[in-house]
Amino acid sequence: MFGLGMPELIVILIIAFLVFGGKKLPEIGSGLGKAISSFKKGVREVEQESGVSDIKSIKEDLNEEVNKVKDIGKTESKVEKK
Repeated sequence: MFGLGMPELIVILIIAFLVFGGKKLPEIGSGLGKAISSFKKGVREVEQESGVSDIKSIKEDLNEEVNKVKDIGKTESKVEKK
């Protein structure tokens, strides 16, 4: 997780506890959780509206066609060598 180990996370939590106090930490955590879920929901909606999945499927189709052409080129070069 971002290159942070357990000791670093414990230090961050202790500092947050000292700065915000015990009563504010649950409120901050709740607000952060709601913000993250809202962000994820927004990203999903944008992906659906913009057709990102369509673009991904087109890219996969193009990659398949490129691989087919490469394979044809390989077989033709083998035939020419014989």
